[in-house]
Amino acid sequence: MTDDSTEMLATLRCRLSQAPLWPFALALYARPGIEAACLRLQDDAGVDVCELLWRCWLLHHGAIPGPDGEAGLVEVRRWQRGVTRPLRRLRRELKAAAAESEGVARLRETLKRAELQAEREALARLEAVAMTRPLRPRDTGDPAPQELLSNALQLQKKAHLSTLNRLVSRLDPPWGPR
Repeated sequence: MTDDSTEMLATLRCRLSQAPLWPFALALYARPGIEAACLRLQDDAGVDVCELLWRCWLLHHGAIPGPDGEAGLVEVRRWQRGVTRPLRRLRRELKAAAAESEGVARLRETLKRAELQAEREALARLEAVAMTRPLRPRDTGDPAPQELLSNALQLQKKAHLSTLNRLVSRLDPPWGPR
């Protein structure tokens, strides 16, 4: 790595630390159409919404994870499989019973809070990956954001790509190289 690229990486990480992932994720998820697109990709394509939001955050700041950054996702994915997904599955399974029982409704709300806390932990771990693993600035030779995201998330079906395109179209103006 040259001194120039080391300086660019330091500047990039400074920018990321000044705009943490959690507030970015909350704001993005709250935008019209984003929640529905994220849940559709989660339920129909198996996309991890936290990873999707993390990748959008990086792109927003003109960054792309390097190969070792991608390797850093292994532990986050393990967390999501072992903690977040089981909480989500239980919460969803209790939906019908919660309509009939106040006790089950309270339990379901507890699971909902636990699921949100697990997602917040996943986002914290993803942010740590961005701060400790190699990143690179996005440049003019890189594909468009939709293609970067579809490749990273392994989306190939036309319906999934269409949903991803709708999501990307609702983000901030297209990111150029920084």
